[in-house]
Amino acid sequence: MASAQDLRKRIKSVTNTQQITKAMKMVASARLRRAQTKAEATRPYAEKIGQILRHMSNSDLEGFESPLLDVRPVERTCYIVVGADKGLAGAFSSNVLKFAMEQLHGKSSDTYRVITAGRKPRDSMKSRGIHIDKSYAGFSDKPSYEHARAIMHEALSLYERHEVDEVIMIYTRFVNSMTQIAQAERLLPIEQPQDEVKGQEYDFMPSAVSVLEALLPKYLEITVYNGLLQSAASELGARMTAMTSATDNAGELIESLGLEYNKLRQSSITNEISEIVGGASALQ
Repeated sequence: MASAQDLRKRIKSVTNTQQITKAMKMVASARLRRAQTKAEATRPYAEKIGQILRHMSNSDLEGFESPLLDVRPVERTCYIVVGADKGLAGAFSSNVLKFAMEQLHGKSSDTYRVITAGRKPRDSMKSRGIHIDKSYAGFSDKPSYEHARAIMHEALSLYERHEVDEVIMIYTRFVNSMTQIAQAERLLPIEQPQDEVKGQEYDFMPSAVSVLEALLPKYLEITVYNGLLQSAASELGARMTAMTSATDNAGELIESLGLEYNKLRQSSITNEISEIVGGASALQ
């Protein structure tokens, strides 16, 4: 049975841990609001550019050719796997890694290339013997547009050199602080979906070709940027939830240890009173 001194030390240790998890929860909560605001503000812009580009790519643009629009037989795929740099985020990292491994399951290593954003996916995939062509880290909870541009530039170089035939980004879509969904989004080639709404026309200045040439790389960069922001919000939401749970659990443990400590003290006091009463009786 633990002594009163041992229980006091455990209560102090758990209390210190609770203060740390509470502080981490507050930091994650503050960052989550900023990341969520950025992700929500970026998504409509990315979706609208994509809609315009898909409409234009389905139109007859005389004299315009781009490898980004060519749909070719897929022999090699580039996967951009977006994850976290740090832990203490519940199942966030394991969920995105599990989803990525499902995409690679049964595929020969010469049929795919992997680019990672975040230390967790890089280290986990390396430990499974998967070759990482390029890795980026240090910004998972605070990505910038420059980070998205660097990642897309690497993937685009592989695609333009015909080292891969498609580019797919695997990331976690933010729903709320309790729900984040790992998913895959095809970036290249840009192709017209079957259910695209017809009949909507746009006027372009100076020309549709010039606009398309300018928008194609921007669309890819903003799409990756939105994926990074979605992942950042998901990571922070998962961390806030995990730290909330850890803080609550620490509180319950402190209460349990406090009750055990009080029982031990009460027992000790009772024994002392019994000894005093027994001693007084012996003197009579």
